[in-house]
Amino acid sequence: MFSSKIIEFQHSKNASKILNDVLPEPASKLVPDWYKKLKHSIKLKTVKGCIPFLDTLTSGYILKMPQDFLVNHNFYDERIKDFDSYFKFSYGAVADYVVQKDLNLNTNNKEIHPTEQLGNECPFHKKNKNLPYYKILNPFIIKTPPGYSCLFVPPLNNTDDRFSIIPGIVDTDSFPKEVNFPIIINGDKYPNLSTTIERGTPYVQVIPFKRDNWKMKITSYKDPKIEESFLVNKSLINNYRKYFWKRKKWI
Repeated sequence: MFSSKIIEFQHSKNASKILNDVLPEPASKLVPDWYKKLKHSIKLKTVKGCIPFLDTLTSGYILKMPQDFLVNHNFYDERIKDFDSYFKFSYGAVADYVVQKDLNLNTNNKEIHPTEQLGNECPFHKKNKNLPYYKILNPFIIKTPPGYSCLFVPPLNNTDDRFSIIPGIVDTDSFPKEVNFPIIINGDKYPNLSTTIERGTPYVQVIPFKRDNWKMKITSYKDPKIEESFLVNKSLINNYRKYFWKRKKWI
């Protein structure tokens, strides 16, 4: 049996009431309805029978938007005269509560990554319409045990079609601050986007992992024995679940 490790999501005491309904949750509690409604049978084999797919939906923890986030992306406004004015009118976050001091929540101040930070050939630029990258401020400090880091990705196989965070890895056992998230607007689908990313929207999947050193090795193998081949194809459905899968716990 695996022992349970503790991941902490710390926030300011002053923010307890503000954040109470948008606290992080295990990803397993936010499996999308479209997946739950799927049926899997011998007659119709669907992704519902693919345990690797299920593991992507249930691994780790989900961060939710701490407040409404207003985006007006790739719009021309005659009031825009310079770079700062562009962000005054094209980007902002509309709070649905009073923002208190030092809570690290979204404000109407611009928080961006200029395109120059990603160089000239970054493939994100085209999708983001060659505009700077808006940044979502996360109010939680994330702490893991010594030797453990966190992989931050858009919710796996459950991403909002309007935007996604730029993935990253942080050594959360030593980093003492909030991890904030630049996002890419999905300009392939929405060349011009005026939308509100609502408070409570899942936007980050947090997957803690133990840091290990690895060395690559390339080998060859003999053709599988008949018995091994039979095991892989023993049942018409759910072979992986029955014979190979190891259950993971995220509580």
